[in-house]
Amino acid sequence: MSAADRMKIQAVSGSLRANSTNSALVRAAGECADAEVDFAVFEGLDTLRHYSPELDRADVLPASVLEWRKQLASADGVLICTPEYAFGMPGSLKNALDWVVSSGELWRKPVAALSASPSALGGEKAHAALLLTLTALEAQTVEEASLTIAFSRSKVTPEGSVEDEATLAALKNSLDALVSAARLKNPI
Repeated sequence: MSAADRMKIQAVSGSLRANSTNSALVRAAGECADAEVDFAVFEGLDTLRHYSPELDRADVLPASVLEWRKQLASADGVLICTPEYAFGMPGSLKNALDWVVSSGELWRKPVAALSASPSALGGEKAHAALLLTLTALEAQTVEEASLTIAFSRSKVTPEGSVEDEATLAALKNSLDALVSAARLKNPI
């Protein structure tokens, strides 16, 4: 299979913590990817300046924003995993999504919305906030690919790997559903 025939999935963890459970879950999802899927994780969330319309112009657009937009634009599908902070998604993730409101990289693009929380509710309020923002961006949220992960800290080892079989199966199903939606939109 040539590189042109491969599906590209761009992922992002909404957490900036070094040993983030959400980041571990994103990495585990990538490890579930089939051979024909290129799975990349955006690592520059903490480099994005606060959104400002004055900076959203070609002559002054920050390089980190250009890279964020480029990675999203080249993806066939996007996987976003958010933690829950104060009943919502973290400001850094919301800021990243604000940077693509006017440029449209997520417009009608298949997206898997995941949330993970140490609580029994799996970050359902962050998940709802993420879904609302994706609706505003007119992303194609793939319902079968979206999930909440409760008691997330118990699913990840201290070394940062996911060994819980049910969680790995849910991540694999999520990624497979996202890739299927991306294939329907962009047949190889």
